[in-house]
Amino acid sequence: MHNFRELKVWQKARYLYKDIYLLTKRFPKEEQFGVISQMRRSTHSIASNISEGCGRNTDKDLCRFLDMANGSSFELENDLILCSDVELITKEELKIFEEKVKEIQRMIFSFRKSKE
Repeated sequence: MHNFRELKVWQKARYLYKDIYLLTKRFPKEEQFGVISQMRRSTHSIASNISEGCGRNTDKDLCRFLDMANGSSFELENDLILCSDVELITKEELKIFEEKVKEIQRMIFSFRKSKE
């Protein structure tokens, strides 16, 4: 078992959730149950799956949850691109958020490889 609070990848996922939450607060109200909800849930899922995996008894179980966290990160990346396409976010914001997501993806990949 791992203390997820000490993991840099979980900390970055936690901060990303806050950033996405604040970003989506300015989206149109009609997106409340659409892209706002989806982006918040996928970002929440990244941090939650990392923490849940850390509570499992085997590295195999941890890796399974890291895979789910990584899948959620790609879902979020897709949503950010789509939001840029319809001008809910700027190209500059897309670049900033893509960098954050890709860093978390790399960290998840490295952590997972260390547990195989």
